[in-house]
Parts: sequence; C-alpha cells; structure tokens
Amino acid sequence: MMTDAISTPTSPEISTRHLEYLVAAIRHDTWAEGAASLGVTPSALSQGIAELERRLGLPLFERRGRRRVLDERASPVVDYADRVLAATADLARWTERRRDGGVGRLRVGLIDVAAVDYFPAAIRGFRAEHPELDLHLRVAPTASLLEGLNTGELDVAVMVEPVTPRTDVAYEIVMTEELAVYGPPEIEPRPPSGWGPWLTFPSGSHTRRLILRALGDLGASTDVVAESHQPDVLRSMVGLGMGWTVLPTVQADGGDRPLTRHGDGPLLKRRLVAARRADALDDPDRDRLVAAIRAAAP
Repeated sequence: MMTDAISTPTSPEISTRHLEYLVAAIRHDTWAEGAASLGVTPSALSQGIAELERRLGLPLFERRGRRRVLDERASPVVDYADRVLAATADLARWTERRRDGGVGRLRVGLIDVAAVDYFPAAIRGFRAEHPELDLHLRVAPTASLLEGLNTGELDVAVMVEPVTPRTDVAYEIVMTEELAVYGPPEIEPRPPSGWGPWLTFPSGSHTRRLILRALGDLGASTDVVAESHQPDVLRSMVGLGMGWTVLPTVQADGGDRPLTRHGDGPLLKRRLVAARRADALDDPDRDRLVAAIRAAAP
C-alpha cells in the first residue's frame, strides 16, 4: 500500500494511510471493526484519525455519548478520501496489469435485470474469451453500485440512469427498457385513479422515484404498502393479491405465471447505462466488456 505523503505548498501533508483510517472509521459500525479491516488496533486507528485532524486543523468527528460520529462539515474530506484511494487503487491495478503482461482484474456491478434477464450470455461469452482475466461480479441496486464506483470497489456498473446524474461519473447508454403496471389476478381493467395500493422498490431507489412520478402524472394513487429490492418478491406478492406493482416487462410478462398488465402500453421507460468514475484510468478490458454488453442489448 502506498503511504507517501500527498502535499503541495498550500496543503497539509496527508498520507494515503491517514485517508484509509478515515474511510475505515466511517464505513464500519464500530471503530474496532474499522481497525480490524486494516489489520491495526483500535488505538492505532484512533491515533491515526487524531493525526489527520491535527494536520487538517479541524475536527472530523464529534462525540455523542460514548459514540463518535462524523461531523457534518467533514463530508468534503470523506469525498476527497474516496477519490484519492480509488485513484490510487486504479494506478496499482494498471501497474500490475502492465507488469504481468496484460493479465488483470475487472470488478463489475449489475442491477438484477441486467444480470439475470439481459446480459448473462454476454458475460459468459466475455469470460470464455478472456479466461486470463480475474472477473468479479456484484449484483445490487443502483444506489449501492454508485457507492461501489465512488469507493473504487467497482470498475464499471450497469445500472439505471440516475434521475440526477453525478458529474464525477461517466455514463454510456446501453439500452432503454419498458416498465408497465401490473395488478392482482382477476382484477378488471380500470382507470389509473383505481390503481393501487403499491408494492414497489424501497425508498431511495432510482426506479421508485421514476415510478411514483409517472403514477402521479396519471392521477393514480401513490400509496406504498410494501417494499422489496427483489422483483421476484414483488411479483409474488402481486400474485397473492396483496397489491399492484410496476416492473420491467421482461420480468413480469414471461414465465409460467405472467402478471396481468393494466393500462395502454408501458407506464414509463428507463435507460440502463454503463457507468464508471469519470477520472478512472483507461482500461481496455472494461471497454471490451461494455462493448459486448451493448452489442447484446435487445
């Protein structure tokens, strides 16, 4: 791990180790867990944080009872730490790939519909064509994938295009998909004002925001009675008559028991994008995988 000081004539001397201490402290439930993740003692972690605060000249944590929580004014320092550590990890992987003759590692995130319905064949084909590449996959919601990009845990992620795109992330459009309204079995067609209550994605979900906005535009209820990140769970609850949902048509129209669709056509369309950090180093393996995924898009 690189620990050389990062400094300029107008900035404090801060090492990557100091930044690792900060990120570990806020990414774990306790400082003991954060220290263990770095292989140091809690005392060493505490001393490292204190030294970082001394060099910055400002407190990063405040005490609330026996707990230490991040000071709300310290969020720019955390963002800086994430960027520096991610860029440092990028450089280490780039150097390793060049030193080992092109053999490298690629960490890919996908939302469930991308991993299960749209691109499993493309990923299998890419893995077969590049057996020397250490390919790691993570399936998670868009918000979690964005966090993985931000912390450097992912090199690329296929996700829902955010409602408000971030300037530190570069997006490449992969495809557009349709989402439709589905009601419980044996429900007669009815106008949007009679739709609901809703079974949908959890609060904070990019897709949930799109869905509730589209339902509101039609004058439909937006009363949410159950949540799940898993489309299969939402589909099962609709089948049991517990409420209505909005899902990608590829997930709801197929299978042995397709759901009953309501409305004329799709409720909305959303774009799936391949996202990477805007400051990430060039990565031919990443670019080849994104090209394979785009080629396989329906």
